[in-house]
Amino acid sequence: MNCPDFVDIYIEAMGYDPIIRHSRINTWRRETFQPGFTAVCALEDGEILGVAYGFLGSPDHWWHLQLRRGIHQKGGPSESEFELLRNYFEVAEIHVRVGNQGRGIGRALLGELLRNAPAGNAVLSTPEVPQENNRAFGLYRSMGFYDVLRNFHFTGDRRPFAVLAARLPLASPAHSHESPETPAPPGATADQLGRHRLPLSHTHPEA
Repeated sequence: MNCPDFVDIYIEAMGYDPIIRHSRINTWRRETFQPGFTAVCALEDGEILGVAYGFLGSPDHWWHLQLRRGIHQKGGPSESEFELLRNYFEVAEIHVRVGNQGRGIGRALLGELLRNAPAGNAVLSTPEVPQENNRAFGLYRSMGFYDVLRNFHFTGDRRPFAVLAARLPLASPAHSHESPETPAPPGATADQLGRHRLPLSHTHPEA
């Protein structure tokens, strides 16, 4: 299990051109050095079904600069947005292998990733869809995420994104039938669906 496997899930789930694979592998490896880096993955019978990771937001990060640009474009920051920019955990990536969505894997990954996140807020982005009609929006709304930016374009990506945030600890922790505290899908354990630490770290030279 190594970084290229996780990036393959990301490329397939997001529908990106595989030509970016090498550069994204390098980016993911570099991000393991970010302050507060935390990662989890989901396993079933040795197969990687999902991955999520994040780290503390920082004013010198590309993503933070994009977030600040979007907030300024809409006339901010307000007092609450200013506080958000000062204290958040960036959910950099959360992806479930195509064909395995709807099994509670995303909920388990996100809940575990944020359980001990060292910040007062969590922030993430997700592609816009009409009427928020997909599993990703349903998951984020059910876990307390609210709008920060809508129809925002990150530099280099033509698609509009929503940027969402939630206060930490989550006001409504995972508690539905998709929670890791309930029986896992056949062949998987609760630990494998959210509590398995991801070996995507500089402490793992094979990653």
